[in-house]
Amino acid sequence: MTEHDPDYSPSTEVPSGTNSTALPVPNVGEPELVVTASVEEAAHEAAERIAASLIAAVERRGRADFCTTGGTTPVPIYQLLAQAPMVDRIPWPQVHFWWGDDRFVRRGDPNSCVTSFDEELLGSGSPTGGAPLPSSNIHPIPVDRALAGFHDNEWCAARYAEELAQVPLVAGNWPGFDLILVGVGDDGHVLSIFPNSPALDSMNWTLGVPAPTHIGPHLPRVTINPRLLEAAPVLVATWGEKKAEALGNVFGPVRDDRRWPIQRTRRPGAIWIVDEPAAARIPRELRG
Repeated sequence: MTEHDPDYSPSTEVPSGTNSTALPVPNVGEPELVVTASVEEAAHEAAERIAASLIAAVERRGRADFCTTGGTTPVPIYQLLAQAPMVDRIPWPQVHFWWGDDRFVRRGDPNSCVTSFDEELLGSGSPTGGAPLPSSNIHPIPVDRALAGFHDNEWCAARYAEELAQVPLVAGNWPGFDLILVGVGDDGHVLSIFPNSPALDSMNWTLGVPAPTHIGPHLPRVTINPRLLEAAPVLVATWGEKKAEALGNVFGPVRDDRRWPIQRTRRPGAIWIVDEPAAARIPRELRG
């Protein structure tokens, strides 16, 4: 029975993972920290790392599964990936794009995490076009489908989890992306996992998240579980002095990933790329 059959009634149960000693321990040890002089240098470093990861994954297994982010963080990265020389190096027909989270709004809405991807990587707003990524390789969180059917974000999360089954599973029954890109929330959140979120205790692959009241935009969300950040290589990219306080907390003496969920990526195997203004409060001994 398929989704298009009249008697089809999808389950709202979301696939789940388990604890696994084979996964990296979050919030223990130190990541690779790259501090650049400018936003442009940080974006270029991030784009190069992403391109190298995609190329290596395709060479290794014939396909790359990349989990990207929304907001302003990926904009300069997308711009670099969409133009020569990087656009010509990446084997786009074998690359699949996924999202770590999204707001519960239609694709094309300024608050959608897919909008910057459409405009900057695919070049929907450019007469010269962008990356030649097949539409079948693009896997947005199915918010449009949920809204069209008058479903809520929990239903949407369950449908996204079903699609995530395409991604190879790693230890503990978690989808293991070839790379996950995340930004840093001003309050220390990561994905749509906010401070003290009950999602930090969940084993579900995906979750519906109520609209946050303490930070905008005040919209319901869908997010992957933060445990997926332990099941895959992670690239954290952020810049600007507005992020300095958050990074000072993340790399400070207190380890508390409930207070600052992005701190779960403070671990070996993760890469942080930031510019000098954002790194202003990171202890010098951690900056190499």
